[in-house]
Amino acid sequence: MQASKHTSFIKSWASSLGFLYCGIARAAFLDEDARRLEHWLNKGLHGNMGYMANHFDLRVDPRKLVPGARSVITLLMNYFPEEVQNEGAPKIARYAFGEDYHDVIREKLNSLLARIRLEIGEVSGRGFVDSAPVLERAWAVKSGLGWVGKNGNLINKNSGSYFFIATLITDLELTYDDAYAKDYCGTCNRCVDACPTNAILPGKVIDGSRCISYLTIELKEVMIPDEFAGKFDGWMFGCDTCQEVCPWNRFAEVHQEPRFNPIPEILELKTGEWLQLSEDKFKEVFRHSPLKRSKFAGIQRNLRFIQKDIPHE
Repeated sequence: MQASKHTSFIKSWASSLGFLYCGIARAAFLDEDARRLEHWLNKGLHGNMGYMANHFDLRVDPRKLVPGARSVITLLMNYFPEEVQNEGAPKIARYAFGEDYHDVIREKLNSLLARIRLEIGEVSGRGFVDSAPVLERAWAVKSGLGWVGKNGNLINKNSGSYFFIATLITDLELTYDDAYAKDYCGTCNRCVDACPTNAILPGKVIDGSRCISYLTIELKEVMIPDEFAGKFDGWMFGCDTCQEVCPWNRFAEVHQEPRFNPIPEILELKTGEWLQLSEDKFKEVFRHSPLKRSKFAGIQRNLRFIQKDIPHE
């Protein structure tokens, strides 16, 4: 009875904080995902993302990450924007239109955990959003929130894939969803065919070293490899191509989080204006934006790489 009561309270409070979905699974070793991750790493498909190989044992067992863990709470937050960028502007992935999601969601996770402690009592737990070795998508699937598509994104049949995944690992015993969602990708290969750099491989495997998101954000080299010249399709920061062509995203609805509303410059700046932007102005305008992850030098590198593919003004 207590587990059921606590579960209902957590899901209700998560909804009040703006999370689109909340699923809960029992904390356990992720055997199948461990094998898949090991194979992916051994093939070098993580590119220069060396951190992906760190703390392998923590990634596949939340009980080692949070001692005494019993439950993994997975939360999805919608970020799909109503606004679109100006035609011909350097393209930016929609998740980066507004304020950095790490800051927004971290505050909500802290609020959720504080409320749980206020309502239930002393509870041990930690919240994560892209900040620790947690296999977020695996836990989302395990708790019935969706399936992993051929493009590697978590897809929910009612809402598509434009959402952030957050995780709260706690020592609370709860009622578990433990219901794997059916895979509805079927024979559809739209994302595979549309990927500009052929980063989507058979078997739902992503070659991270070829993904435009990796090349424009994670890759810290001074130069982007010449083999990708002319293949970026105007993407300056991240890439949404595989999501744009996914049929399930016809169900995406506009988010309700004010802090995800677009920074005006992201919608308005033309290519020439981006190229003329000073480093001080960049730091001022994008100080709370995900774009700061690439830093000014990275953005300028990306612009130089794609400028021949997009119109100048």
